[in-house]
Amino acid sequence: MSRRGRFVAGGAVIAAALAYLIYSGVTQSAVYFVTPAELQAAPVAGKVYRLGGMVAPGTLRWEPTTLALSFTLTDGKASVPVRHHGTPPDLFGEKRGAVVEGRWTAEGYFSATQILAKHSEEYKAPHDGEPAGYKGMMKTLSTDGK
Repeated sequence: MSRRGRFVAGGAVIAAALAYLIYSGVTQSAVYFVTPAELQAAPVAGKVYRLGGMVAPGTLRWEPTTLALSFTLTDGKASVPVRHHGTPPDLFGEKRGAVVEGRWTAEGYFSATQILAKHSEEYKAPHDGEPAGYKGMMKTLSTDGK
């Protein structure tokens, strides 16, 4: 084989190795967004997911001394129990949207490493002291949405 042929063959081997490293890095770091119904349909223990849904009323439990947080996310079709260790975000609460990142466990619950609380994109400032505007603002800031 000529010198040029060896150079081309070496370049092809290096290009193939780089392509494989890029492909494997992307597939291993990919985090799939799923709903509770999608996760319940085909859960894979140990796989990293982003799970989105509403925090079901009456399911939020937080122990400040141990930082144990548990709740249930629902999409109206299915519910998934979630456990997390840490302080919940400020906007996090029952009847509110949340996205959690973590893994499905073989024990049948979602172990969250991160919680992202969703909030309304609407901000309505009170106008000229009108009680309706103030009540509307307080409604968006309240924990139960009432």
